[in-house]
Amino acid sequence: MRFVSYRKDEREGLAVRKGGDLLDLGSKSLLELLAEGPGALAAVANSAGKALDPAGLRFLPPISRPPKIICVGLNYVDHAAESPYKNVPDYPPFFPRFASSLVGHDEAILRPSESEQLDFEGELVAVIGRGGRRISRANAHDHVAGYSIFNDASIRDYQFKSPQWTVGKNFDGTGAFGPEFVTADELPRGAAGLRLETRLNGQVVQSADTHDLVFSVADLVFFASEVFTLEAGDVIVTGTPAGVGFARKPPLFMKDGDVCEIEIEGIGILRNPIKDEPQASIAA
Repeated sequence: MRFVSYRKDEREGLAVRKGGDLLDLGSKSLLELLAEGPGALAAVANSAGKALDPAGLRFLPPISRPPKIICVGLNYVDHAAESPYKNVPDYPPFFPRFASSLVGHDEAILRPSESEQLDFEGELVAVIGRGGRRISRANAHDHVAGYSIFNDASIRDYQFKSPQWTVGKNFDGTGAFGPEFVTADELPRGAAGLRLETRLNGQVVQSADTHDLVFSVADLVFFASEVFTLEAGDVIVTGTPAGVGFARKPPLFMKDGDVCEIEIEGIGILRNPIKDEPQASIAA
């Protein structure tokens, strides 16, 4: 099953994709359905209403305010090698994103006035369906409800101002998420073996296979839940492969007027224009 969160005519809702149509499921959110437990998604999908008119339809992040957004750094060998850190970590470098940074499919990723170093990072997202603490690797996939796509767009000069990356990863309007949430049963176990490709203005800038994650989805669920309780709707952003802009010579950063697309086999395409942050949003 494939679900889309949307806004239309000032109303927010959820839809399920059937072929080329999005069938309306009403105002209940994906987060609410995940919290209701196994079977809730299938039950609501079977009661879908009429197809939505695409005119005026805006895509929202599949979950607009996840309980937690847990990001992972240096999770592909080739990306670790191109980074300032060089070595593959022996423990996943977790860092948080905040919901205030999220934007949906076809919405603008904002380049803030403070920096010109807006970088792209195409990533696989795992969404927790059943929460828990100290989840074993053997049981980890039972806790993952499905998958989506993320652009962990980063403000590089701010990211490297300190040993912690959080500031450079949380500017408003820089975390693109969506467009669809795809249930785990539609994909290989752990979403392994899927082609991930990032394109900037049509040019391929990242190309990898999710089989090459240093820490698999099961590993990430295990390590994260060792520390804190995972909850239904938590989002794990699993890391980006090589090819990011700051590692290129010369560097390649996103700018106003660009379009960034991230495609993951079996999940879809996340597309976002890049715009400079409006001056009106900057307080005097």
